[in-house]
Amino acid sequence: MIDLRSDTVTRPSDAMRDAARDAAVGDDVYGDDPTVNDLERRAAEVVGTEAALFVPTGTMGNQIAAQVHADPGSEVLVDPEAHVVRWELGGLARNAGLQTRTLDAEGGVFTPEAVHAACHEADLHRPGTGLLSLENTHNARGGLAIPADRIRAAADAAHAHDVPVHLDGARLFNACVARDTDPAEMVSPVDSVLFCLSKGLGAPVGSMLCGSRAFVDQARRTRKLHGGGMRQAGLIAAPGLLALENRERLAADHENAERLAAGLDAIDGLSAPTPETNVVVVDVSGTGLESETFVDACAERGVGCGPFGDATVRFCTHLDVDREDVERAIDRIASLV
Repeated sequence: MIDLRSDTVTRPSDAMRDAARDAAVGDDVYGDDPTVNDLERRAAEVVGTEAALFVPTGTMGNQIAAQVHADPGSEVLVDPEAHVVRWELGGLARNAGLQTRTLDAEGGVFTPEAVHAACHEADLHRPGTGLLSLENTHNARGGLAIPADRIRAAADAAHAHDVPVHLDGARLFNACVARDTDPAEMVSPVDSVLFCLSKGLGAPVGSMLCGSRAFVDQARRTRKLHGGGMRQAGLIAAPGLLALENRERLAADHENAERLAAGLDAIDGLSAPTPETNVVVVDVSGTGLESETFVDACAERGVGCGPFGDATVRFCTHLDVDREDVERAIDRIASLV
């Protein structure tokens, strides 16, 4: 199987397994797990924030950030295609008591004009705007890598209304590599950022929620509320430290994704625009197959992918897939069509 369903399917390297076995551990709820503490310090250094918090999942990190930033009943300005809307089970409403106000983010991020028009203060009849939520890379829009200046423009507009900004950067480093931008520069305009260790970076589990020290202190209490207080978590934090060293190799995934898209686009019945990062979205309507049927047919031929709409399918390249795998996947799909 050439598994291109997601970059979450990577398997920990032997070095990661060794690091987990040999990790120094303590009780992280008491703050005395040295490996977790090292990971949190290192993550904060990488993105240029005062502090960071190790969380089990990116979804938990996004939900924690929303609860810390915004009062219950207030509005979150967010793209309807954002991960926090499409794939987090309505958590903004259920967990934080927030309601979403969706704005179309064509191109992956809101214009300053759109943010200014949407922000409003609370009054007798309306909740106020409590949070602006951004995403980079933007998964549902084809792995778009949003430039730092567009993130800053949207964030500055929100800050003009005293509205905090959270960045769901599950694939933050893919965006930074694609845009040749230092992570600290990319996230400096926002108040908090979430990035995953368990996607393209290859760790078996875990994400980092980063921001000011005051924000992280409150996020740590909220993590406990979500049941995310961990004990000897150094066993899973140690692979995360090694995963942070995989940031620069993401360029290889982008190159493989570009080759995959080009190969699939050349097949009659398929249409695949050139990706900006490691996410390849393919329109399969020309084959006469629905996406679910197409995905099943790919699986039968040893290629993993996932439905992304009625007529679109997503492929993700990652560190467990090399150029030879990509070429074989193209050949297998060509024989299918």
